Amino acid sequence: MLAGVVAGASVALFVLYGPDRLQAEGVPVEGMRPPDPFGALLLVLACAPLAVRRRWPLAALCAGLVPETLLNAMGYGTGVSSLSGMVLLYSVASYRGLAISLVALVLTLIAFVTGAAGGPAGVASWNEYVVVAVVMVAVWGAGRSLRLRRAYLEELRDRAARLERAHAADTRAARAEERSRIARELHDVVAHHVSVMTVQAAAARRVLAADPDLAREALSAIEHTGRLAMAEMRNIVGVLRTDSRPGARAELGPQPGMRDLPALVEQMREAGLATRLRVEGEPVSLPAGVDLAAYRLVQEGLTNSLRHAGAGAKAVVTVRHEPHELDVRVEDDGRGTAPGPQPTPQSTPQPAGHGWADGWGAAREPALPPGHGLLGIRERVALYGGILNIGPLPGGGFEVRARFPLKDGQ
Repeated sequence: MLAGVVAGASVALFVLYGPDRLQAEGVPVEGMRPPDPFGALLLVLACAPLAVRRRWPLAALCAGLVPETLLNAMGYGTGVSSLSGMVLLYSVASYRGLAISLVALVLTLIAFVTGAAGGPAGVASWNEYVVVAVVMVAVWGAGRSLRLRRAYLEELRDRAARLERAHAADTRAARAEERSRIARELHDVVAHHVSVMTVQAAAARRVLAADPDLAREALSAIEHTGRLAMAEMRNIVGVLRTDSRPGARAELGPQPGMRDLPALVEQMREAGLATRLRVEGEPVSLPAGVDLAAYRLVQEGLTNSLRHAGAGAKAVVTVRHEPHELDVRVEDDGRGTAPGPQPTPQSTPQPAGHGWADGWGAAREPALPPGHGLLGIRERVALYGGILNIGPLPGGGFEVRARFPLKDGQ
């Protein structure tokens, strides 16, 4: 459409403003040729490349410069065909790189100078030629500015896409980390409460006929433990639930911590494991992560003592508060050190898949799928820069001990 409009306007002006009319209006026309079909054809050929300026800008410019140069050199009136040359130069500068656009500018200036030098004298002054050359350079600069702006916007879009992909990757990593955290929490909750319920159920079965009242107490303890387990699991996974109703909130509760150790010890006593809690040093306010990790370590250690230490076993939980360290230890005197070769205490991670047998001795089998409890404790302790030791004691029994570093007493 643009090529047709420019070509039509150029031919109309070429025909209407011939040498006779220009001379009547006082315009010098020395050496200017009158309109003829050949001149009109050159005008059309100079404007036609506008139709393909976006697909082949440099080729269109070269194709338009040839008839434009012939028009100037032969002394024809050019109408507005010079406008097509400006548009083609602008297209090359805005759609091609710097090197090609510079070539296009140089070719345009050369063609213009050639046509002006070879054309008839008196048609235009040199001042007008200089102005036209300056306009050409300005048009080229406008095209380059548009290309640079396009490149800048494209870079912004690409950067936004990269940031979006990075955000998506971070979201996936956060979700995976959260799933791992929830898996550790659920493992600790299920392993502990189910172990307690199993021991209490076995005790109730043994005394059901002989002492129904004692069996009833054991069943009540099982019910209470089950309710505790359900409540704690509901608190853990409640954040994953969504509700579209306005004002609806997930049922969240505080995570357990060192303040809950007395209740945990009392629960283990009711389950049949003689447990004693010792606290040394002045208790301080602990970071939430360390508080939960220490509690889970004690819970996991007592759970395994309950399952594997044997009847009549005793367990001692020792919590030592030091200025820059929290020392947590769970010891039992059970049958974990049965005769035979025993592994030495472990303080470094072992390959996954060995479960509690890695640090609890050959006589103890993992209560849940191998490796999850031990690896969960190692991950918790390592997350806060602590040191973990798990293994048999020289005089019999087993020990789980972790030392958490504290900064500035916390």
